Order: sequence, then C-alpha cells, then structure tokens
Amino acid sequence: MTALPDARVNKNLEGTGARARIQRFGGKLAAMIMPNIGAFIAWGLITAFFIPKGWIPNATLAGMVGPMLFFLLPILIGYTGGRMVHAQRGAVIGAIATAGVIMGGITDMSKLEGTPMFLGAMIMGPLAAWILKKFDKLIEGKVRAGFEMVIDNFSLGIIGMLLAILGSLCVGPILAGLIAILAGGVNWLVSAGLLPLASIFVEPAKVLFLNNAINHGIFTPLAAMDVQETGKSILYMVESNPGAGLGLLTAFMLFGPKSLRPSTSGAIVIHFFGGIHEIYFPYVLMRPVMLLATIGGSMAGLFVATITGAGLVGPPSPGSILAYCAVTPQGGYVPMILTVLTAAGVSFIIAAALLKFGKGSDDTAEVAAAAEASAASAAAAGPIGEVAAVNGTDIRKVVVACDAGMGSSVMVAGQLKKKLAPYGVEVVHTPVDEIPADTTVVLTQEGLANRAAKRVPSSLIVPFKTYMGDPAFDRVETAIREGRELTSTGLGAATAAAAAPVAAAEAAPVAKKRRPKKRLEAGVLPRENVRLGLHAHTKEDAIRQAGQVLVDSGAAQEGYIEGMLAREGQTTTYLGQGVSIPHGTNEARQYISKAALGFLQFPDGVEWDGEIAHVVIPIASNSDEHVGILSALATTLSDKANSEKLRTATSVDEVLALLTPEDDQED
Repeated sequence: MTALPDARVNKNLEGTGARARIQRFGGKLAAMIMPNIGAFIAWGLITAFFIPKGWIPNATLAGMVGPMLFFLLPILIGYTGGRMVHAQRGAVIGAIATAGVIMGGITDMSKLEGTPMFLGAMIMGPLAAWILKKFDKLIEGKVRAGFEMVIDNFSLGIIGMLLAILGSLCVGPILAGLIAILAGGVNWLVSAGLLPLASIFVEPAKVLFLNNAINHGIFTPLAAMDVQETGKSILYMVESNPGAGLGLLTAFMLFGPKSLRPSTSGAIVIHFFGGIHEIYFPYVLMRPVMLLATIGGSMAGLFVATITGAGLVGPPSPGSILAYCAVTPQGGYVPMILTVLTAAGVSFIIAAALLKFGKGSDDTAEVAAAAEASAASAAAAGPIGEVAAVNGTDIRKVVVACDAGMGSSVMVAGQLKKKLAPYGVEVVHTPVDEIPADTTVVLTQEGLANRAAKRVPSSLIVPFKTYMGDPAFDRVETAIREGRELTSTGLGAATAAAAAPVAAAEAAPVAKKRRPKKRLEAGVLPRENVRLGLHAHTKEDAIRQAGQVLVDSGAAQEGYIEGMLAREGQTTTYLGQGVSIPHGTNEARQYISKAALGFLQFPDGVEWDGEIAHVVIPIASNSDEHVGILSALATTLSDKANSEKLRTATSVDEVLALLTPEDDQED
C-alpha cells in the first residue's frame, strides 16, 4: 500500500488560481520546445563533435552549428507555436514571422553574430498565428466562391510579410537587448558562484509540475547561447540534475515509512535511468519538509559544477543519467559525475535525517489516518468536473495526462495499455492542455486534475498520487473488467446489465467465429457527396461546407446546417484519428428528407477542439438508422491505416472502396 498525502497538504497545493495559470503558461512554452528537443540534441552533438574544442574537430561540419542555432531551431519553435494556435496556416505564418525576428537579433550576418531568437520565436510564432486566426474569422463566409484559395494565400503572405518586418525592425532588437540583460545576469551569478541559489526557487516549482516550463522554457534557450560561445553550458544542469531526486528516493527506500519502501526501488530506476523526475514529486508533496533535501542536494551539485567547470552540450531530455552521458562534452565526464553524485549524497543525508534514519514509530496508523482524511476530503469535495461517474462498459478511451505529455504520462500509459488491451480500450498519453475531446476517462496526477477538468468537462477525471502502483489504476481496470461504476475516487457495484455481458464473455469459447460485417446501405453515400482537396478556415466553416453537401444532395434542408452547429455546441463530434462526424440535434431532424452521408477531405487539416480533423463525414438520419450508419463507419475508421488512406485519397472510387467493407469478418 502507498501512503497518501495528508489532506491538508493537498488542499494547500491544489489551488486553481495563480498556480494553475502559471502551469498553463509554462505548459505552452514547454509545448513549443519539447517536440523539437531532438533538433536541439542534434545541434548539441554536432557542436560537441566538430567545433575546435570538440571530440573530432572539423571546420566544414562545424559550419552547421551557427545556422542551426540562429535559423533552424528558432524557426522550428515558431512553426510549432503557430501550429498550436491555428493548425497548418498558423504554423506557416509562425515560421515567417520568426524569420523576421531572427534577422532583428543578428548583428553581423557574415559572422553570424548576435542573439539566437528562441524567445522571439516563442512570442512571434503564436502571436502571428493568433492574428491570422482572427483575420480568417473576420472574413469567414464573406469570400465569393472560387476565390477562397487566392484570399487564403495572399492573406497569409501579406500578414506574414508585415509581421516579419515588425519582428526584424522592432521586436527582434528589443528582445536582443532584454536577452542580453538576462544572459548577463545569469553569467554574473555563475562567475560569482551564486548560481546554486537558483535551486531555492527551482525545486519547489518542480514539484508543482512546472519542471518542463522551467527547463525548456527558460534554461534551454539561455544554455544554447552559452554553447555557441563556450561549447557547453551549466544551465542545462540547473533543473535536470537527477542526483537530488536519487538521494531523496534512496532515503525513503532505506528509512521511509514501511508502506512506501517496497515501491521506492522501482521509482529509483524510473527516475535515475528513465529520467521521469515526476516519480518523486508525490514523496515531497506527502511531506513538504523534504523540499529541504532536494534544495540542498541541488545547491550542492551546482556548487560543485561551478568550481569544476561542468556543463552539457545539449538538453538532457529526459533528465536521466543516460541522457547526461550522451550530451557531456569531451573532458567533461568527471565534473558531470561529481555534480550528480554530490547532489545525490547531500540530498540523501538531509532526507535521511528528516526521516530520523528510520527510527520513527510504525507508520501503519499514519497511513490509515492519511488515507481516511484524504477519502473524506475527496467525498466532501464531490466529483472533479461535470461528470460524476461512468460505467466501465462505456469506457472506450483512457487518456493519461501530464504537464507536457512526454514523460510521466508515457510511463503510466505503458502500464495501462497491456492491462486494458483485452477489453478493446484505447490508452493514449497527452499534455494536460491537449486532452482529446472524445476521451471517456482521464487519469492525471492530482495536482493537474482541475486543469484536466477544464479542458474536457465531459470526461471523468480520475486523479492519482503516485506513478507506480497507485490504486486509481486498479480501479479503472476493475471497472472495465467487471462492468462497475467508476467515480473520481472509488467504485460502485456492477449493474445486472453490465455484469451479464462480462460473465458471458469470460465463459465464451476461445475459438473464433465469423459474423456479418457492417456495411453502408446502398445510396447512403452517393458519389456526388464525396469532396476531396478542400480547405476550411475554422471548424464552423467545415461544418457549413459539410452541411451544404447534404443540402445539395437533397438529403436535408438549409435548417439542418444550423442544427449541426447547435449539436457541435453541445459536445464535440471529433472521433479521433483525424475524423469528425458532424450531425444535427434531435430537433433538427425535421429538416432531413432521407438518410445520407457526405465525405469531405481537408488535406491541410481543420482545428477541431484542440485536434486536427482531415476527414469530415456529415450524417443525416431522421430515425434510429443512424446507429447502423455509425456502426458501419466504425468498422472502417477504427483501422488507423484506413483512416490514413481516407485522408490521402485522391479519387472518389478510392473513398467508396474504403467505406464499403467486405461481407464478413472474424470476431
């Protein structure tokens, strides 16, 4: 059993005000950097190997260092930031605007001297995309048929040009001055030996799940500038050093509450070799005084790094010892190892002392009391978000969400995929601010639960405390396996209707049988309802185009389009795998003449409630026949390969062939 944090501690740490806003802001910064970490590592390795002080000095290959630092990396960041705001059009204009701010930061083009514009890219990429998005919304429905592509291209080009000029003449130079001040301050801290003081602020922020924002939003850009000048940077080690967490977990393994010791050895492996630092955050949240151990260890490590000249050539992401070894420059292994070991040793000594070297009383009563208090607090607070419970038989998609979606959530999702695979439940991992709208259940660390609820109010939020062996994981599996009611904090009894299919499935023979495969009724999707190579500014624009296909085919009247928009306002119709199925409300059925489908393909994608839809399939059905239509669609769309083929289809015949399955299939 895992000890639960005291309810009073949780209450203090789970506020949704300033901390939640900072988390969201930090998450956006991290989301622009983290998808491009591979490019940062590639640049760091090229630097480590080929600069004059590198492993294999080579002037020709070292020539890539400057262009990658000044152009490739900022443009990737700006492109990613723009795509987050306004899909592909946002990505393109984000890259254009970033190119302008890059030029504003270069003082000597012939020598490529100046300020790398990572911060400028983080500002101009999303800003440019937001401006273009507002413009697209302004002209929506006002462009004459046949002129859409001309307006789209020229609006993007003209607005992009203006923003590039603004970036080059104004934003770039201002940011270059600001970054020079910040870099000078950091360099002064380093030269004065005061950088270890940063741990006083960094370590508490980490356990509030701001680690990715701090590392990739602040230290990574500044460190990259150091690498350009000296070939390494200590700033890569400020947040990412795994030593402090290693010392803390080792102390808990040897001297911590007896209920925690069995799981701590596994947490050590995941933290130190896997680089998932979030694994130790609950140990600190359970006993906040343990911050003294991580702060002390981190400060000691930075002190040693400062006096030994330690540094890395690229961001160690994730922050494991293996990643540290991969981005350590020539001659830098001894200082790096001393830095990590010092942090671990100091953190261990402080944590062990705070745990009284295991001489405290047996923790059984403490654990029971904490569990009881936590349960009572959860019961009093009620469900997180709008959904109080779901039945296990209705769970189709489980999302594991963490702050950035690339660390701890990957680990938990990996644990659950194997467990839930026999029940046909999809398990994915995402950042907490990008949870898909079609999610049934969201598993997330309790400190992020309120953010998840705001993102997907129609999903059940199940918070957990620890990343290994948390009871929440077992509850989800039990609810699905036994058809029981699942709530944010517990389980209900299985209903007779839910239990019967489960029992029948368990008693069924293993031998496979064949059954008829769902197929679309003849004429439901006529050739003229298939439209390829379209473009839409917004989700509303795509829905109107989709509804018009049904109107043009005689399946519905104009009023049905407004019913489709009203239905989308209630809850998203995005299915997943790039497919949306907009349809009208029950009241809008009066406008339907016959059952029909449309098929609209948007190669560039349409932003759809945080997702990107490439295929939109409008449905018109004035009776329960839509159930059969959806079943037939599910047969094809559940196959990722078929969904991809629909997205890239170039002929009507290809689409119709994919949506007309064979007569039977194996169970």
